[in-house]
This record gives sequence, structure tokens and C-alpha cells, in this order.
Amino acid sequence: MERSDLSGRNEGADDTETAEDYRCFARGQASGRSPAYEALAYGVAEDKAVLSFLGDLPAAKRQPNLLFASARYLLGAPPEPSSLHELVLSRAEDLRRLILSRRTQTNEPARCAVLLPALATVRGPLALLEVGAAAGLTLLPDVYSYDYAGYRIAGSDPEAPIIPCRPVGRVPLPERVPEVVWRAGIDIDPLNVTSEEDVSWLSCLLWPGEAGRAERLEAAVAVARKRPPVIHRGDLLDDLAVVAAQAPSGATLVVYHSAVLTYVDEAKRRAFAEAVRALGAMWLSNEGDGVLRCIGVDHGDASSMLLVRDGQEVLARADPHGVWVEWMR
Repeated sequence: MERSDLSGRNEGADDTETAEDYRCFARGQASGRSPAYEALAYGVAEDKAVLSFLGDLPAAKRQPNLLFASARYLLGAPPEPSSLHELVLSRAEDLRRLILSRRTQTNEPARCAVLLPALATVRGPLALLEVGAAAGLTLLPDVYSYDYAGYRIAGSDPEAPIIPCRPVGRVPLPERVPEVVWRAGIDIDPLNVTSEEDVSWLSCLLWPGEAGRAERLEAAVAVARKRPPVIHRGDLLDDLAVVAAQAPSGATLVVYHSAVLTYVDEAKRRAFAEAVRALGAMWLSNEGDGVLRCIGVDHGDASSMLLVRDGQEVLARADPHGVWVEWMR
């Protein structure tokens, strides 16, 4: 995840606007996926104490995923409207401190099922560079196995999780996983798969009601701990070229990310696009609605993500957590 402005309260913070953001989250993201978080988001929108607490945070820190994960971390269980309200009243400083120190780093391994068809079209061997890599669980697309509605692809580690994904349309499913000879990540605040505290934070980012995610996270962490991915602490723009230069010359460099550019402003998105193109690498962007509008890509909707190649070719529309992928080529 990338750097946000944490300099203090956004002057003139509007509880009405924050409440509407939580209603939009309930309608557009949690509905049909996590009834508990749908109800919680609607509850926040009506809770003056919680809205006031959020209003004292920097704007980038008011997002539902971060609030809910932080509350879960402190409570030891997914928050409910009443328990979140009580937490804000009784432990506001603890909650604030955690929110300011953590980031939304939803390192969902199933996103690899969305990336795999695109990676398989690249002439190998591959050198993978992921920005916003968190703990590096999506740096292992060749390690996991996959089940696309009965079409199975074996990964390199038989102990790795089998990731289910529903293909929609003519998804170009490969016969095998690609050959990866080098992999590295960049993150402003990397997570360590060998740290119980960091893994606990990853588990708190899961949404209650989504079957299979907790088990998949546990299995992916176990596999990653055998060979912890190299994650460089740095900025996606400032440190991109330095890390990319470490890739072996005989491999095809692929730079990719999922739900990362949404956390940086449009000027930095444009600069990042120029920096990736300057590398001569393949660029795979898996981002939400309108994130690449600044460079001319805008074919998404609020409930899905777009897989875009080289900043211009829309390959697929996909579920944010890799449940399904719809090919658009």
C-alpha cells in the first residue's frame, strides 16, 4: 500500500459526506458479499459518535476497510454496530493509534487467478515486480494451483492452496502456470509473513461471511513462509526503476498491482504510468472503477475491477477478491 497524507484532520470534515461514503460501501461493496459488514456500514452512517471519531482522522484514514479491520484487531472478533460504538467511546485513542499506524493491505491470494491468464500469454521466463505488495502473497501466481469451474491447473507447490475462480466468457486459461525466475515487491510499509502480528493484521482485513478466505490466507502464508518473498520498503514511483534493475536480463519483466493506485492521486498515477512504460516492461493493472481514467481507461463499475495491459488494453473485468473473472477480449 502506498503513502497517504497523515498530517492531521482535514479542515471542515463533513460527517454527512462520511456517512454517505459508508452507505456507498454498504450498497456497492458489502452487499451480497458480507451481510455483517453491510449492516455495520449502515450502522456507522447513523452513529454520531463513530462519525465524530472518523471526522478527527485524516481523510485517507476514514475508509471502512481500515476502520473495521482495526476494530476487529482490538476486539478480537469482527465488530458489530454496538461493539464498534462502545469501542469508540471506551478506547478511542487505541483505535486511533492503530488506524494511523496501519494500512488497508488486503493481500488476497485469489487475485492471482485473475492475473494468471494474462501472465500465461507472456513469453517466459518471467520476472515479477509487484507494487503495493504487502506481504507478497500475490507474488506467488506460479506456486498456487487453480480450479476454474472444473478446469484445473497445477502449481509448483502441491501444499499450496487451490484457488477457485469462476470464468465468465472465453477466458484464455493456460495449460500450466508460467515459469517465474525472479520476484520482488515494493511497499511503503511491507508486511512480513513470518511475523504473527502482521499475519494477524492480514486476517483482520478479511470480511466476515466470505467462505474460504480465512483458510486460503492461512495456507498461502504457510507456503510463503517457506521462501518469504522479497519486499522492498519504498515508494511505487520513486523506487520502481531501482528495484526493476535487479531483475535478470534474460527474463521478461512484468510490473503489476491490485487495488493500489486507488490510494494515490491522479498526478502520481500518470507519473507511474510513464515510469512503467519507460522500463519497457509489461504492465498489468488490476484496479477499481475509474482509477485509470486519468490515462484514458474507463470501462469499469463500482462493484468490479478492471485488468488492463500496458495502460490501454482492457483484458478483463473481475471480482475484487478473485471470485470470478470475465474476459473482454
